[in-house]
Formats: sequence, structure tokens, C-alpha cells
Amino acid sequence: MRRHVRALIGNLLTSVVLVSVSLLNAGPVHAGAPPVAGAIRTEQRAAALPVSVDGGTWQSGHLQGMAIDHARGSMYFSFTDLLVRTDMSGNPIGSVTGFTGHLGDLDFNPDDGRVYGSLEYKDAPAFYIAIFDGESITQMNMDAQSTGVVSTVHLKEVTEDYTADLDHNGVFGGDTADTADHRYGCSGIDGITFGPSMERKDRVKLTVAYGIYSHTGRTDNDHQVLLQYDVRSWRKYEKPLLESAPHTSGPVAPEGKFFVHTGNTTYGVQNLEYDAHSGNWIMAVYRGKKAAYPNYSLFVIDGSKAPSWSAVQGQARPEVGRVLSLLPQGLHDEMTGQYGYRARGQYGLVSLDDGRFYLARAGTVGTGETSRQTGRAELYRWIGSTPDPFTPAATPAATPSAAGNGSS
Repeated sequence: MRRHVRALIGNLLTSVVLVSVSLLNAGPVHAGAPPVAGAIRTEQRAAALPVSVDGGTWQSGHLQGMAIDHARGSMYFSFTDLLVRTDMSGNPIGSVTGFTGHLGDLDFNPDDGRVYGSLEYKDAPAFYIAIFDGESITQMNMDAQSTGVVSTVHLKEVTEDYTADLDHNGVFGGDTADTADHRYGCSGIDGITFGPSMERKDRVKLTVAYGIYSHTGRTDNDHQVLLQYDVRSWRKYEKPLLESAPHTSGPVAPEGKFFVHTGNTTYGVQNLEYDAHSGNWIMAVYRGKKAAYPNYSLFVIDGSKAPSWSAVQGQARPEVGRVLSLLPQGLHDEMTGQYGYRARGQYGLVSLDDGRFYLARAGTVGTGETSRQTGRAELYRWIGSTPDPFTPAATPAATPSAAGNGSS
């Protein structure tokens, strides 16, 4: 009996020593980053990456978002009604076509090896997360509805806010900014990213950002709205994409709904990205149109600050929600108190979680019916300068700065 107890104690002490050595060898944790940050996309910390990756030229809508899968050496580009997979030299591997809805921002989920994208069908109206089996995208022009490479999950919360009859006239205003309808000015969804829970920090969740109509006569559309979901249980909701019969299989509600006051934007967060190097969240937007605001094109959410229960400003009825804080760095407008930057990222923004980012460059070739859309991922480093915090990374950086830790 004593020998058995001594063996158990010995095994326990050995385990403690091994854990301690592992922690010592893990290196320093970046200040301000949540505990989960370094574990989200560790395989993306590659030292050498191409300065640019060409996403090709296509007869499609413009570039909407990008994602990277380091393990398979793949980049993904969303062109509104087309998904393109390339290798890291820009050679096409495959594509998915057949979308009549709006395919937006993308992100790669290392936990299941799939690519997630926002997908809108405003006429339905229905809003989905499209989930792509990237490994199976090995041919060009694979049909989204018949090849089985895409499944979808419906987001009920978005649909309810988009269709909200705020003027109580019994008529939904439709896909237009020129209406009193659409709660928070919701025009659907666009930006998405994987990152830690806004509250617990130790769980990885999918964060989805609303599109927001820019209506300059409203006061209730000056917040960005973010929803968080735990996708580990989503297999039970996933359905094939069938545009002729839109389904409503999905979670009843998000696990968290958050607001961040940025002032007016045009169609909300186009690209949303969690940066594990700094622990902050980056939102790239089309500039707003309200003269009262500085109308920045890039905002950074301070990941070190927990959301606070506060008033959601500008609503017709008093409302309290979980409000996030902007990082107090970058350009600062004293009249409104807003912080932000004037920078790219609206067409694609990918954090490599080491201070480097891929920013998208979108373009058009030709005119009229023969015009084609182009897209390319370009490597940058975050140095925190104003008005633009990014600088081209002609060569891999040895010790890049963290997003949000530059000069104010």
C-alpha cells in the first residue's frame, strides 16, 4: 500500500515538473493579450511568407475578404459571388461559384480546418455563415449548391434586427437605408473573425459584425454591433446551401451581443480581425458620412478591457447593452472623443498574429460588361503610426510591433 502511494506521489511530482518546464520554455506572453490568444492560430506564426499573393482576375463582384490556411499553404479570396482558393504563390487550386447572395468577409478556423464566411440573402431575408471544406476545393467552378463543399448556418438574431419594424406601420422597409426600420441600422452582416470570448477570454468564438446603413438622419446607427457564437456545437445546425428554399437552422440567439461606438460608417464593419499578438480587435470600414464625426476607416477595440453594461446611445427607447471600448491610440477627435486611423483593410484583412498582416488590394480591369475584378494580398507590418498604422513589409520582420501598441 505504501509503495503504491509513493508511486502515485512520484508520478504527480513528475507531472508538476514537466508542466513547469513546459511553461518556462513557452516564452513570454505578450502584455495585454488574453491567455487564449497565443493558442488560436499558432500555426500561422510562419517566419517567411510571400510579400504578395495574387488572388487572380475574375468576372465577379469586388474582393470582400481573405483567409489563410498555413497548414495547407492556401489563401482564400471572397469575390462577392465567388470563392477562390490559391496556393501561396497565387496559383489557383479551386473555386466555388453559384452564389446569388453576397459572400463577404472570411476567416479560417484551425480547430476544424474549415473556412467561414458571411453570406447574405436580403430578399429572403436570410443571413448565414457559410462554412467551406477548403481541403475539398480542388477544382475550378465547383457549384456551391451541388458539390457539398459548402454548408450554412442561419443567424436568427441578424434576421430579426434587419427586419425590425421600428416605425410600427406593419410594413418592412426592405433593403434600403431610406427607412425608419432596421434595428441599429442593421443592413445584414459582413466582418467575421475567430477570437476569444469578449467576457471569459478562455474560449474561442466566432465573432460576426453587422452591416450598418449610413443613414445620416438617424442617431441609432452609430454603433458597430458584434455577435459571438461558440461554433463547436454547430454541426447539428449545418445544412446544404439551397437558394430556392432558404432554411432557418441555426442558434436561437448569440452567446453574446456587444456594441462599440465608432460614429457613422457606410455599411458597418467590412473586415473584422482579431490580432492575437496584441489581444485587440481591428475593424475596417467604409468611411461614414455624418459631418459630426471624423469618419475614420479603421478602428481598434481594446481587448484588455472587458465590456461594460452601459447605455447604447442614440436609441429611440433607452437601452442598456454590453459596450466595448476603442483603444485610446491613433488619431483622436476631441469633439466626439473617437479614436481611429485612416487605413486600408476594407477589402481584406488577415492578422498573422506576429505583428504582420495581409491587406487586400482590390481593382478592376476593363469597363462595362467585360470588366473583371482583381484581388491581391500584400504583406504589411503594424507600426502604430498615424494616420496609417501599417507599413509595407518588404522582408519578414524579426521583431514586429504589436497592433495598437504604436504611437498615439
